[in-house]
Amino acid sequence: MYLLFFLLWIIFNGRITTEIVSFGLVIAAALYWFICKFMDFSPKREFLFFKKTGYLIRFLYHLVKEIVIANFATMRFVCTSSRVVEPVLIQFDTHFKSDTSKFLLANAITLTPGTITVSVEGDRFTVHCLDKEMAEGIETSVFVQLLEKLEA
Repeated sequence: MYLLFFLLWIIFNGRITTEIVSFGLVIAAALYWFICKFMDFSPKREFLFFKKTGYLIRFLYHLVKEIVIANFATMRFVCTSSRVVEPVLIQFDTHFKSDTSKFLLANAITLTPGTITVSVEGDRFTVHCLDKEMAEGIETSVFVQLLEKLEA
C-alpha cells in the first residue's frame, strides 16, 4: 500500500525531482500510518492479500476459460435443432465461511452462459441450467475449490 501511495504521488506530479520524491516518501508514509492506525489495516493483512492474489488470478483465468467453453456449448444447443434441450433446476450446498465467496461463486455461475444462479439462501445455491450436461459437477467445480483455498 505504501508503494501504491508513493507511485500515485509521482504519477499525479508528472515529473521526478528530488523534492517531489522526498515529499512523496513522507506523504506516503503518513498516509500508510493513518490507514494502519485508524482504518483497521495492517501489514499482516496486506501480506495475506498478496499471498491470496495467486488464487484470485487462477479464479479469473478459469472463469474466462469456462465462459468461452460454455459459449460454444450454448451456441451448439441453439444452432442444432436435432438436440433436445432439457433445462434443469439444481440445488447444492457449500461450506463457505464468508459472504464474499458466496458472492463470487454466484456471479461466476451467472456469468457462465447457460447457467443462472436463481437464489442463495444460507449455504444452499439454486441454479438453473440450460441442459443436464451443464449441471454435472457444478457443486465440485474448480470455482468452489479455488474459493475454498482462498478462505483457508
